[in-house]
Amino acid sequence: MSFPLIRSRRAGAVAVRTVLWLPLVGALSACSSLGERLPSITSVVTPYKIDVVQGNVVTREQMAAIRTGMPREAVRNVLGSPLLTSVFHADRWDYVFTFRRQGQPEQQRRVALFFKNDVLERFEADELPSEVEFVASLDVKKRSSGKPPVLQATDEQLKAFDARHNSRATPAPAAPAGPTPAPAASYPPLEGAPAGGAR
Repeated sequence: MSFPLIRSRRAGAVAVRTVLWLPLVGALSACSSLGERLPSITSVVTPYKIDVVQGNVVTREQMAAIRTGMPREAVRNVLGSPLLTSVFHADRWDYVFTFRRQGQPEQQRRVALFFKNDVLERFEADELPSEVEFVASLDVKKRSSGKPPVLQATDEQLKAFDARHNSRATPAPAAPAGPTPAPAASYPPLEGAPAGGAR
């Protein structure tokens, strides 16, 4: 047996492994130093965030219908159930609305109603949007013109529609000539009933 030969083979294998690992270690260290100089992926690519609408939407038209002296149920019929009610402050209702959209500041509106003996005594409200303004703020599409699209067909479009519809329509089957057959006098038995069974 020649032990020196085995030792030399092991030493050669270790040397080859070391030589193969050195470029890999160098490449990894270069990547880490390159990463320090380049921006991270999270600063370049931002994830999509959905629009979040929370709370009770109270519009200017709804608040115009609220008057002091109204009973609680009448207020609830106009504004809906309040988002916040407190056991400790049973005479106060709070309507809170928040709207979050990516790339825009968060919108928040509050309405506080104060009751005395189940009758509206006073209310405080932020500046509220009209119904049209609120719906326009939710519209994701950026429209080039503020005009709604025309939803009326011209005479030529109606004639073309009628021509297409009439060409596709299949005629109804003609009724058979002669008398209509009388309904059957007896019917087959139901499942599980005896064939000649009693009724």
